[in-house]
Amino acid sequence: MLEIILLLAVFILGGVLGYFITKKINDAHFKVHEEQAKAKAKAIEYEAEKILQNADKILENAKASEVKIELNYKKSYDEKNMQLQKEYDKKILELEKKENSLELSYKNLDEIKEKLNISEQNAKELMNEANILKQSCENKMQELLKKIENISGLTSEEARELVINQAKDKARDEISHIVRKCEEEAKTQAKIKAGYILAQATTRYAGEYASERLISIINLKNDDLKGRIIGKEGRNIKTLEMVLGVDVIIDDTPNAIIISSFNVLRRAVAKKVIDLLVEDGRIQPARIEELHERVSKEFEEEMFNEGQNIIMDLGLTKMAPELVKLIGRLKYRASYGQNALAHSLEVAHLAGIIAAECGGNTRLARRAGILHDIGKALTHEYEGNHVDLGAMVCERHKEHPVVLNAIFAHHGHEDALSIEAAAVCTADVLSAARPGARREVLEAFLKRVSELEDIAKKYEQVKKAYAINAGREIRVIVNAKLINDNESVLLAKEIAKEIEDKMQFPGEIKVNVIRETRAVEIAK
Repeated sequence: MLEIILLLAVFILGGVLGYFITKKINDAHFKVHEEQAKAKAKAIEYEAEKILQNADKILENAKASEVKIELNYKKSYDEKNMQLQKEYDKKILELEKKENSLELSYKNLDEIKEKLNISEQNAKELMNEANILKQSCENKMQELLKKIENISGLTSEEARELVINQAKDKARDEISHIVRKCEEEAKTQAKIKAGYILAQATTRYAGEYASERLISIINLKNDDLKGRIIGKEGRNIKTLEMVLGVDVIIDDTPNAIIISSFNVLRRAVAKKVIDLLVEDGRIQPARIEELHERVSKEFEEEMFNEGQNIIMDLGLTKMAPELVKLIGRLKYRASYGQNALAHSLEVAHLAGIIAAECGGNTRLARRAGILHDIGKALTHEYEGNHVDLGAMVCERHKEHPVVLNAIFAHHGHEDALSIEAAAVCTADVLSAARPGARREVLEAFLKRVSELEDIAKKYEQVKKAYAINAGREIRVIVNAKLINDNESVLLAKEIAKEIEDKMQFPGEIKVNVIRETRAVEIAK
């Protein structure tokens, strides 16, 4: 029992001693770790201080570099600003100079206007003097009347008519001469001043250039043919333009000349005539007129054959020869840039299909479709719109009432009274409204040049009138027996005045009146 107690006491004492020994050892280890941690902390703190010092140095360097860059940018900005200021001042000076120059030009323009007004006033005074002279002549006619009756044995009415005609002719001739002289003087002065103003203005202004699309190009074997086409003193090219009614342009384009005209048929005839002249080699006025007559007949036959082929292709019954020919002529007519024959064929086919689907007469619909715009083949030769002209020619040849109704209805002049007429109206809209089918600007141009020719043709002294140079010039050929040179000047002024009153156009239109006398005799 004692032994057990001793063993327990020893065990307890050993445990207590082990605890204290273990605690001591742990405390020793803790201190070691604590010292190591403190050493590491000091090392980290030292490294952090070193890094912080390096960062401060880097920051200082960056600030110094930033200041340097900022100074460089500021210096560059100041230099650029100074340069821009100089350029700005320079531009301001240039603009002031240009403004002063423009003011000078405007002053010159005002001077020109003032001189023109003075010239116009002088012309009016001369006209008044001419009127006074005319009145004086009329007063003297009464005195001359009795003498003429006694000498010639004429009746009073015959003598009066003779004297009046002589006085009018003389007065008109004197007025024409005075107007022509004053006009030439005014034009000379205006041309000098206008040339100076234009020379100044063109240094500041660049206008847009609009290319002319209504041309045909004729290829030549060599440039030597250009000289032969022009002829001695321009005789051949003048005859070509007068007979063919086109503008022949000969420029530096190698081995080619250009034909310009708004009339497609006229341009096609001119191209064929010139091709034949070049191929034949005999280029002279008489030959030009001969070939033009022959080619015109060939085109008439070709248009008739074209019309017959179209009638056969559409499966239509017999049609009047004049209508067949007009159908072929539609090939050389355009509406808003769309070929009139191609448009009429489209309308005929579409109208036939629509009528068939709706239970109508297919052939009658196609007939009305091909004839609905037939009046467009006549608008270059007769006054009036294509609807009335088409209805008139179809009625003259006793076409079906449905055809006449379709002609009037497709532009809303009447209501469509049948399936076939309604089909034509629908087909006309479908053909014209598809994208790219028409160009309204071109149609407006064609209408303008046609109106230009119509204004000149209504004068009884005018034989022919051609609009050339893209509608900026009209060439008027007069009868030399009905008008003299001085009266040609007055006629040109009258036509120009009527064009100004009745038409709207950009820029200017030159009225060129041509009077020539031909003497023809046959040697036998």
